This record gives sequence, C-alpha cells and structure tokens, in this order.
Amino acid sequence: MSEHHLHTPLTKEDVLKLKAGDVVFLSGTIYSARDKAHALIRREGCPISLEGAALYHCGPLIQKAQVLSAGPTTSGRMARYTEEMLALGVRAIIGKGGLPAEPFFNRAVYLAYPGGCGAAAARQLRVLGVHLEELGMAESLWVFEATEFGPMIVAVDSQKRDLYREVRGSEKNRKTD
Repeated sequence: MSEHHLHTPLTKEDVLKLKAGDVVFLSGTIYSARDKAHALIRREGCPISLEGAALYHCGPLIQKAQVLSAGPTTSGRMARYTEEMLALGVRAIIGKGGLPAEPFFNRAVYLAYPGGCGAAAARQLRVLGVHLEELGMAESLWVFEATEFGPMIVAVDSQKRDLYREVRGSEKNRKTD
C-alpha cells in the first residue's frame, strides 16, 4: 500500500498508478452529486465539464456558504449512472459501499471515504459554487475546493481490483470451509 497526495483535475496517469488498498488525499476541485443530480444530468446534460473530476457521492449540509457536514452517501444507489459519469471524464468517484468494478477499467477509481465522518470532511472542503440548485441542498451539484481531502482508500482500482468483492469472496470461502 502507498499513500498518494493528488490534485484535481486528475489525469489518466494519476488513476492508473493507484492500486486497491492505497490511501489517497485529494486537493483541488471536487464535485458532489446524488441521485437527482445524476438523473438530471442523464436527461439534460451536465452544466459543467467533469473532465478529470472527482465526483463525491454526498449530500452536504451547507449554511451561509459554509460546509457544516459532508459525509459520504451510499454509492450503490448511483450505480446505474456510473458509466455515464465516467464517460463525461470523471476520474474518481468517492463514496461509501462500493460500485461495480467493470466501468472503472483503465480509466478511473472508486475511493471509499469513511462513513460517519461528515464533520471531518467539512473541515477539508470550501464551497466554490453550486449548480442544479432547484434540486435542493442535498441533491444539488456542489463545487468544493478540497484541501488534503481524506484519507480515502482505493476500493476499486483501474485494473478492476475490488476490495469489497474480495472481502465478500473471502467471507463466502470461510463459510464453506
């Protein structure tokens, strides 16, 4: 395992060097989006470029342009949008619970951020802007400036190594022994 300090926008080379189990800290612009933002982007297109982006599955709590809490939400709800988000140039998806590894092959990674750490995340994020405000605070497409955002674990790497699947497989093997 290695520790990486990366800056957005991420390049293909940035994500190809990351291996499952590595620890990552991100600085630069990070975008948040949940179910409704993904669905609207699917229907109407994205209002911004996501080339090289880190997309955080998060419904932040914002008050007077200050981040109060920004913990991860369960990524599985957005699984059906993964291919589309990656096709828009997203290089890292951040969340909890994992996503299927196949869409990430040779182009992106899934980074697991610890659940229950919304207040800690808030200290590493500053609001730069917001899009799709009509969806409400939690569902809007927020633009954050991140400073050493993390630690995050590479849970799915660009070679389709999936820590979640490995754990499920090892548990299954233990039960059959």
